[in-house]
Parts: sequence; structure tokens; C-alpha cells
Amino acid sequence: MKSATLTTNHLPKQKQLKWGFWFLIIAILFGWAFAGVPFHGFQNSAAEISKSIMYGIFHPDWAYVYDGSGEDLVGLTLQTLAMAFLGTFISALLSVPFAFWAARKGSQRIHLRSTSGKVVLTLIRTFPEIVLAIMFIKAVGPGSFAGVLAVSVHSIGMLGKLFSESIENMDGGPGEALTSAGGNHAQTLTFATLPTVIPEFLSYTLYRFEIAVRSASILGMVGAGGIGTPLLFAIQTRSWSRVGIILLGIIVTVTLIDFVSGSIRKRLV
Repeated sequence: MKSATLTTNHLPKQKQLKWGFWFLIIAILFGWAFAGVPFHGFQNSAAEISKSIMYGIFHPDWAYVYDGSGEDLVGLTLQTLAMAFLGTFISALLSVPFAFWAARKGSQRIHLRSTSGKVVLTLIRTFPEIVLAIMFIKAVGPGSFAGVLAVSVHSIGMLGKLFSESIENMDGGPGEALTSAGGNHAQTLTFATLPTVIPEFLSYTLYRFEIAVRSASILGMVGAGGIGTPLLFAIQTRSWSRVGIILLGIIVTVTLIDFVSGSIRKRLV
């Protein structure tokens, strides 16, 4: 009885020591991270510049919304949406073979085919979209085409990973039933595998489109077309009213797309 009481009292102390150890490790990591951040204080003009930025954002340049030139907020927002849509569409098609390449069959943890596919998708995801945009600008020149290529390539890495996980986690019952009835591999793929995974594929594609719209808004800052280019010019020239209307347009566009895409994805899955 006495030994049981000692054991019971000993457990909370071990737990406290364990939590104390991890708290100390986290505190050291935070201290190390903040120590590497150079802080030189605020500039003398920081308050004045902040005031100008906030004034411009809350007093946007409404005349820039539409002027019929194609270089206004409406025209460039549509261009940004077109970049995101085309890039996502291309990547969704190209991601399907990558997904089947990377998908693991059964309970095997290491398989040459699936492992090599996963490594390739990881390598593709390693390059940020803005780096890909700069590379494609050097290859094909500045403009929206470079932005579409950057979104497409980066999205292949992400969608290929999500698609392969859908294939791995799908219900294998329909495929097994079709195979036992004499169906070949092509018939199993067409009538069992694809109908099972396509709803999830579409859901992931819509989610990726939401992310691509945000990314396409930034790629223009390096010359890849879209709304990011005038945003960069407005910041450089300190036209804060123009910055305000562009940010407002991006917020409204992204919010609407998130709402519509979320509603569609709920019906698909």
C-alpha cells in the first residue's frame, strides 16, 4: 500500500519535470530566434509615414476602379483571376499522372515507384512561386504568361501530393469487386478508381485555386502580370490612396472566391 502511494506521488513529479524540460527548450528557441533579429528602433519619420498609409487606405482612390483602359482595378483583377484559373487548371490535369505515380499501394512503406514520385513532388514544391516567376520571366519575358507558368508548376507539387493521398486512402471495395468480376486494369481505373477520387480531386483543385488567387496577386510585384504590378508602383511612389483601393479590391475578390469555393467544396465531399 505504501509503495503504491509512493508510485502515485512520483508520477506527477515526473510529469512536471517533463513539461518543465520542454518549456525550457521552447524558451531557449524563442530567445535564440529573437536574438538573431536586428532591431535598430523606429525611424523619426515612422509615425508620419504610418499616418499617411492609414489615411490612404481608408480614403481609397475610387477613380481607379474602372476607367476603360484595361489597366484599372477591374481589368487587372480579371487578369489576376485568369492567371490563377489557367494555372490551376493546367496543374490539375498534369497532377493526375504524378498522383498515380506517387500513390502507395497496400501497406508497403517503401516502394521504388511511389517513393520516387513523392521525391519528385517534394522537389517541385521546394521552389516558391515567386522564385519560379522570376525564373520564367528570364525565360519567356515579363507578363502574365510567366505568372501562369509559375502557378502551374508550383501547384503540381501541391495537388500531386493531395491527389496521391486521396488515391491511397480511397475505398478499394469497388475496384476489388470489379476485378473479381473479370474487369481489367483499364476498366477498374475508369469505372471504380476515378469515380471514387474525382470529387476529392475537384475539392482540392478549388482549394488550390483560392491559394493561387492570393499568389497571383503577389507575382505581379516581380513582373509576372496581374494586380501586383500597379500595387508595387503605388507603394514605390507612396500613392497610398491607390494602395488602399488595390488592397480593398484584393480583399473583396479573395473573400468572394473563398465563399463560393467553400460552398462548392461542401457539396462535392
